[in-house]
Amino acid sequence: MASARKSKTPPAPALRVVAGGKAAAAKGGRAREPGERGKRIKFDLETWHALYLLARDSMKSFQELADEAFRDLLRKHGRPVDLKDALKKSLRESAGEQPKRRKKEPDKSA
Repeated sequence: MASARKSKTPPAPALRVVAGGKAAAAKGGRAREPGERGKRIKFDLETWHALYLLARDSMKSFQELADEAFRDLLRKHGRPVDLKDALKKSLRESAGEQPKRRKKEPDKSA
């Protein structure tokens, strides 16, 4: 006999972004390149919608937005983004060279 109580509706599911992996490729998802790694990321609904609109307005994929954001984060913290940046940073450190600073030129109009 079925109960007369209504079942509670579950809360809205958390949004998850899944990139890469054998399971994604088997289910028809995007196959990974040999040098790629995947990571799941959860966003609250407001952030997800804001990112979706930004991707649509800028005509970029979510992956392109994520790549740009993580490159900016690495630069902000002084970490090399790719091998070329890592080699440049290593060369500067080994030579004892300080990062170049622009000198302010004196005002010649006076």
